[in-house]
Amino acid sequence: MKRVVTFGEIMLRLAPPGFLRFSQANSFDVVYGGGESNVAVSLANYGVPVDFVTRLPKNDIGECALMEMRKRGVGTDKIVYGGDRLGIYFLETGAVSRGSKVVYDRAHSAISEIKPGMVDWKEVFKGAEWFHWTGITPAISQGAADACLEAVKVASEMGITISTDLNYRAKLWNYGGDREAIMTELTSYCDIILGNEEDAEKHFDIKPEGLDITLQGHDVKAESFLSVCKQMMEKFPRAKKVITTLRGSISASHNTWAGIMYDGKETYTSPQYQITDIVDRVGGGDSFMGGLIYGLLKYPEDDQNALNFAVAASCLKHTIKGDANLATVAEVEKLMSGDASGRVAR
Repeated sequence: MKRVVTFGEIMLRLAPPGFLRFSQANSFDVVYGGGESNVAVSLANYGVPVDFVTRLPKNDIGECALMEMRKRGVGTDKIVYGGDRLGIYFLETGAVSRGSKVVYDRAHSAISEIKPGMVDWKEVFKGAEWFHWTGITPAISQGAADACLEAVKVASEMGITISTDLNYRAKLWNYGGDREAIMTELTSYCDIILGNEEDAEKHFDIKPEGLDITLQGHDVKAESFLSVCKQMMEKFPRAKKVITTLRGSISASHNTWAGIMYDGKETYTSPQYQITDIVDRVGGGDSFMGGLIYGLLKYPEDDQNALNFAVAASCLKHTIKGDANLATVAEVEKLMSGDASGRVAR
């Protein structure tokens, strides 16, 4: 497989042990992760050559983030340096009827102060086949949005497949940028678009036709969201495939999980999984995207298999502590085959 490039922010995640609340914590568990770095880790874990591009501060914490990427087999030689700090987020893990909670501390992070011209995108994309970005990056700052636009333009000129996970974040987009205009321009360069119904509504005012999301509960029907995929493809004619994840939230500990893919003609629906005892759902969408990119590269003529791989991969991520999916191809394929027993492998 040819090389994949992802671009975004990697952060320091600080979480109270287990299911403790912030007010109960005397210590925090340390993890490094972010939307695009998580995708890179998934791909490296599947044996795909991948580079992660970001901007890191030249200090010990930036070095720790760098070492985490290297440990997972992700290429880091395209990373640029500058700024004073790594972004931080605090995670309080929910359980049963109490949802998880995130508090950001990422103002003035190294990547928030990135500017166009700091990354040599033509050099970065030499020999690359795929470029992935998410809606988190342009939400960080105007500079990050401009750098992301610079990247998709160069990738487009070089004939590279471009994918996005729309990833709307309510606690970001606070620097005054025109979210809809920025996301519309960036997404117009994309061949593969992943997003759920909230992403489509918040970024583009696209809603499922004839459906009240608030009444869905955990009974999520794939056909209800096909209209979102169709509207997205009408708005973004370059897109070859539009994909949405279908998460039914029965509780913080029990979700249903599936996905659909629409290519303009055919609709593909995955099996639905019952994830009954979630260990860590952060990074679930990133693991889906990592699985999807791998699946589309591995099975270029089999969209159904690619979708099934993505859903099974992200199902397994919910059993793994931390931001990134550390499931192997063999484990994903085992689940795809119907073996969800979780028996000890001896």
